[in-house]
Amino acid sequence: MKTILITGGTGLVGKHLSIKLTEKGYHVTHLSRVIRKSSTFQTYYWSPEKKEIDKDAIISADYIVHLAGANIGELRWTKRRRQKIRESRINTAEMLYEKTIESLSRPQAFISASAIGYYGAITSDQIFDENDLPGNDFLGETCRLWEEVADKFALAGIRTVKIRTGIVLTKEGGALKKLVTPIRIGLGSPVGSGNQYMPWIHIDDLTDIYIKAIEDIQMTWAYNAVSPDYITNGTFTGMIAKVLKKPFWFPNLPSFVIKIIFGKMSEMLLNGSRISAAKIIKSGYKFKYPELRSALVDLLAIKNP
Repeated sequence: MKTILITGGTGLVGKHLSIKLTEKGYHVTHLSRVIRKSSTFQTYYWSPEKKEIDKDAIISADYIVHLAGANIGELRWTKRRRQKIRESRINTAEMLYEKTIESLSRPQAFISASAIGYYGAITSDQIFDENDLPGNDFLGETCRLWEEVADKFALAGIRTVKIRTGIVLTKEGGALKKLVTPIRIGLGSPVGSGNQYMPWIHIDDLTDIYIKAIEDIQMTWAYNAVSPDYITNGTFTGMIAKVLKKPFWFPNLPSFVIKIIFGKMSEMLLNGSRISAAKIIKSGYKFKYPELRSALVDLLAIKNP
């Protein structure tokens, strides 16, 4: 039985991935600052701030999946918050690398989360693929530094995969819940121009891509984890209203209002370009939810849509 060590295992993606891996017969372990006896999964202690980690976690891991990182959409992007978002990803990856090298243990693969923010928070006519350069804004720089640490594993001879993830759609919360709430009460509207693209992915497809990255030894370097369905913000919110059979007639929420409410975070909400899914499809992955409508019907539990 292979052991998969997951950081961020109690997060939205981590929970789903842990369950799926267990169902497939893997032994799943987590790293956590707090050890709870009631935890479903074997948990090892770590403290990124103190650079402490239970060595057994690394030694026993056949694969390491690095998902840990502060939620980018939870709070306003103050200077301190931006620093936490960056450090929570980069410093933890750096510590995993250092402890792996110190332990003389070599996992079969290191799978790191990344984000489509790698390409920058911009709206353009370009369709970005994995060969494009990183953006020069906060998100682009953060993802670049994040991935550079992951590349150290590759230089050490460990197969490394970086999953650049779009907006993850789940039943439990996250972006979809925030979008659905005003629409359910008849107050839904596009954000800003509504023409910015929203690269998205169903949670089931995302976790299956992670599993493929673990099992497929041909997978290396970066892959975009986004649906092949190019959808703008206006189309996205309109589709939610259509699936829920709710009115959708409110005017667009002006950009200046979004900037007042969200500050620097508004860059992420008001901008977005198309992201190519061609590479992951070429690798042999077949999306369960390639189109937004089918994903929404599943996640919103709509009958007879």
